[in-house]
Amino acid sequence: MKFICLGYADHNQFRSMSEQEIQQTLNDCFAYDDVLRSGGHFVGGEALEDAGQAITLRFRDGKVQATDGPYAETKEQLGGILILEAESMEHAVELMSKHPGVRVGPFEIRPADEQVNAMVEQREQQFQARQSG
Repeated sequence: MKFICLGYADHNQFRSMSEQEIQQTLNDCFAYDDVLRSGGHFVGGEALEDAGQAITLRFRDGKVQATDGPYAETKEQLGGILILEAESMEHAVELMSKHPGVRVGPFEIRPADEQVNAMVEQREQQFQARQSG
């Protein structure tokens, strides 16, 4: 099963860390990602820029509105995603509980919607077939 792990971080905490502490935290995270890779659990991931760089789109009054950043009033902002392959939610929790990133913020773990993702993949294959044919 695939699980999407949303990593949150308090960017104020990062600002209070020395460059050496930040680099060590990143190295620890990368090393554990390699452990996940070696076990066949790391499917992919992406780090995100600070939420201050974001644009939020909403549909209101019949049109799309774009606003700067997220509206969430919270210290912790989404910092990245990790796609994990695990046997169950319990297994995903076990694997991610060892991730050094938990030290700088929580991880939200959600099962991927395999049914919808299969539909998306089918659409992608149909699109690619039309493009090449």
